[in-house]
Amino acid sequence: MKSLEFEDGAIQIDATIVAKGLGIPPTLLLERLREGKITSVCERGIDADDGRYRLTFFSENRRFRLVVDESEAIVQRSAIDFGDLPLPTSTRRPGR
Repeated sequence: MKSLEFEDGAIQIDATIVAKGLGIPPTLLLERLREGKITSVCERGIDADDGRYRLTFFSENRRFRLVVDESEAIVQRSAIDFGDLPLPTSTRRPGR
C-alpha cells in the first residue's frame, strides 16, 4: 500500500503516518482505535478547497491533522501536543 490511497469512496492512510503524528508506536494504533482512545474526522473541502480532504486524528492529549488532495498527496501536516494535559474538547470540533 502507498502511504495514502483513495479506494471505493474511502481514504486509506498508512498506520505509521498516523501513529507518528500522534506520537505513539505503530503497534499500538489499532488497539487504541478499537478501544476508542483514538478517534478521527474526515472533512471534504468546498469552494477554494474543492478536491482536498482534512483528516484529523485525536488521542488523549494530541491532535494530528493531514490535508490531502485527490492526487493522493499529503499537502499539509500539523500536530498539537498538550503534554500531560488532556486534549481540550474545543480541539475535537471540525474546522478547528
